[in-house]
Amino acid sequence: MIHISPATAIIYRRIFKVSMPLVVSLGATTVMEFTDRLFLARYSLDAIAAALPAGIMALLAMTIFLGTTSYVSVFVAQYTGQGRPEMVGRAVWQGIYVALLGAAVLGGMAFLADGIFALGGHSREIQVLESIYFRTLCLGAGIHLAGGAFAGFFTGLGRTRVVMLANLAGMLLNIPLDYCLINGIGPFPELGIFGAGLATVMSWGLITAILWMAMRRRENARFRLTTDRRLRLDLWLRLMRYGLPSGMEFFLDIFAFTVFIFVVGRLGTMELAATNIALNINALAFMPLVGFAMGTSTLVGQAMGAGKPDDVPVVVRASLVLTFAYLAVMSAVFLFAPEAVLQLFQPRDMDPAAFASVVDMGRILLMIVVAYLFFDGVSFIVYGALKGAGDTVFVMTSRLALVIMVMVGPLLAGARLGFGLYYFWAVSCTFLVMLSLVGWWRFRQGKWRHMLVVEKGPPA
Repeated sequence: MIHISPATAIIYRRIFKVSMPLVVSLGATTVMEFTDRLFLARYSLDAIAAALPAGIMALLAMTIFLGTTSYVSVFVAQYTGQGRPEMVGRAVWQGIYVALLGAAVLGGMAFLADGIFALGGHSREIQVLESIYFRTLCLGAGIHLAGGAFAGFFTGLGRTRVVMLANLAGMLLNIPLDYCLINGIGPFPELGIFGAGLATVMSWGLITAILWMAMRRRENARFRLTTDRRLRLDLWLRLMRYGLPSGMEFFLDIFAFTVFIFVVGRLGTMELAATNIALNINALAFMPLVGFAMGTSTLVGQAMGAGKPDDVPVVVRASLVLTFAYLAVMSAVFLFAPEAVLQLFQPRDMDPAAFASVVDMGRILLMIVVAYLFFDGVSFIVYGALKGAGDTVFVMTSRLALVIMVMVGPLLAGARLGFGLYYFWAVSCTFLVMLSLVGWWRFRQGKWRHMLVVEKGPPA
C-alpha cells in the first residue's frame, strides 16, 4: 500500500483545486476547436484542409502577446505569496496595455492574409479559405488577449473556478453558433469557414466579458483593480522582460508546428486532411496539459513569492502524477478506438471509400501521438514550473535551439528530399521527446531556486 504523508496530500489537494478548473477550461477551449473542425470537416474537405493552417497561423500571430498577457498570473502569484495584494491590480493593468498593443499589431496583420497564404503553396481554393479564417481571427484577437490578462488575475490567486465557468459559457455559446453560422441553420446565413471564425470571436467576447465583470466584483479595494490603472513603465517593462520570453516560447512552439503543417500540406490534400484531423484529436490531450502547466506555474509562483522553494519539487511530482493519469486514459482511446474518433470527421459529401485512406493514415498518426504524449506531459509540467519561478530566458532559448536543430531544419530537409508523411511526424515526435529531456535537466539543476520576477523591496 502506497503511503502519502499529510503534507503531500495537502499539495495534491491544492494542485487539484487550482489545476482541475484550468484543465476543464482548456478542455472547453478544446471542445470549441474540436467541434469547429468537426463541423467544417462535414461541411467540406477544403474547409477542414484550410482550417488548421489558418488557425495555427492566427495563433502564431497571437502567441507572443498572449503568452505575455497570460504571464500576469505569475506576477499575481508571487505578489500574493509575498503578502502584497495592493500590487495585484497594478500588474493586471500592465497586461491590458500589452493586449492593446497586440490588438493593433494583429489588426494590421489581418490585411496581409492573402500574401501570407500565397507562400504556403496550397491550392488556390484552399488559400482563399485560409485567408478568410485568418483575417477573422486576427481582427478579433484583441478581445482574446484582454481575456488572457483577466484570466491571469484569477489564475495567479489560485481562484481558477471563475476561469472555468467563463470558458464553459463560451463553449456553450460557440457550439450551436458554430453549427448555425457554418451551415446556415434557421435565421442564420450559410457563412462556411467565415462563420466558424465569427463564432469563435463572439465566444471570446463572452468569456472576456464574464471575466471582467467577475474581476470588478472581487475585493476591488484590496487589489486596487480600479484605482491603480495607469501605465507604469517600470512594471510594464518588467512584465515584458519575463513575459515576452514566455510568449516567445509559445511562439516558437507554434512556429515549429506551422512549418510542420505547411510541409505536410505540400504532400496533398488527403495527407493534410489526415494530419489536421489527427492534430485536432491530439488537442483533446494537449490542451488540458496546458491547464496542468498553468496550475503548476501558479503554485510554484506562490511558493517562490513566499520564500519556500523546497515546496516546488513536491508540486512538480504531484502535477506529473495527475498528468500521467489523464494521459493514460487518452492513450487508451487513441490506441483502442481510433476509427470511431476519426470517422467523426468524414465530410458529408465525400465517398466513404475515399475517406478510408484518410482513416488509414490517421490511425498510424494517432499511434505516433501516443508515442510522444507522456514526454509532452513532462515538458509541460517542468517548463510550467520554470516559468512560475521566472526562468523564462532559458525556456525561450532552449526552445529556440531545439526548434531550429530538431524540428524546422529536419522538416525543411525532408521536404527538399521528398520524404513522406510519416517522416515528418517522426520529426515532430523526436522534437517533443528532446524538449522534455532538456526541460527536466534544467529543472534538476535547480537554478530556478534563486529567481523571482517581482521586486523584493516594499511596494511603490
